[in-house]
Amino acid sequence: MVKLAAIRRDERVLEIGTGRGALTKELVGLTANLEGYEIDRESYEGLKRELGGARLVLHNEDAFKSSPGFDVLLSSLPYSESSHFVEWLARRRYNRAVVLLQRDFALKITSPPGGPAYRAVSVISQASAQVEMVSDVSRSSFDPPPRVNSSLVTMRWRRTLSAEQTAMIKTIFSQKRRTVRAALKNLGLATPPSAAEPAASLPLQCRVNSLRPDSVLAMIGVLSRAERVRGGEV
Repeated sequence: MVKLAAIRRDERVLEIGTGRGALTKELVGLTANLEGYEIDRESYEGLKRELGGARLVLHNEDAFKSSPGFDVLLSSLPYSESSHFVEWLARRRYNRAVVLLQRDFALKITSPPGGPAYRAVSVISQASAQVEMVSDVSRSSFDPPPRVNSSLVTMRWRRTLSAEQTAMIKTIFSQKRRTVRAALKNLGLATPPSAAEPAASLPLQCRVNSLRPDSVLAMIGVLSRAERVRGGEV
C-alpha cells in the first residue's frame, strides 16, 4: 500500500481507520503532514501513546462526518462501510487513494457496464475516479483473519460528484434492468421537452445497466436542465 501510494514529503496524507497502527507506523516520516482517524477509543488511545512524539495528527472521530483535506488517502476500513466510503470520496477533490476492500465489493466498483456486478456504486466510483484492482489479498494476511477475501484497489481522482448527482445515480439504478425510457416513466421523471432538450439526446432504448458512467452523468445533466426550464429558470 505504501509503495503504491508513492507519497511525496509535501503531500497531505490521510489514513482512515488507523486501528492499532500497523499501516500508520509505516507512514510516519514519509510526509510532514499525516492525519489519521480512528473511531475506536481503545485503539486510538493506544496508538496515541505509542506514537506520541511522531509528526501525526490523530483524531478519535468518524472521518466520514468530517471534512479533512488530503492529497493521498490510505485505508483498510471496515468492509461494512465500503459503499459509504465510495460516496464520501466521490464528493472530494484529491489526487489518489489506496484502499483494501472486500473482493466482492472491489469487483462491483471495477465492473464494466452490463456486467453482472455493475450497479450504482460502480457508476459512482468510476465516474469520480480511475479505479484499478491491483491484486488480491488472502485472509491469512490479516489479524484476525476475516471470513472473506480482499483486494487492493487504487483510485485516482477524475471529478467531484455532488450529493444530488450521487442520489440521482442511485435512483436511476433502482431500475437498472429496464430501458432508460421505462425507468424514467416508472420513477415519474418525464423526458425533456423538445424545446429544451431533444428526447433523442437520451439513450431511451438502452437498458440502464448498459450505460457507461459518463453517459449516466450526461443523462442526469439533461434531466436537470429540463427541470430548470420547466421551473422557469433561464
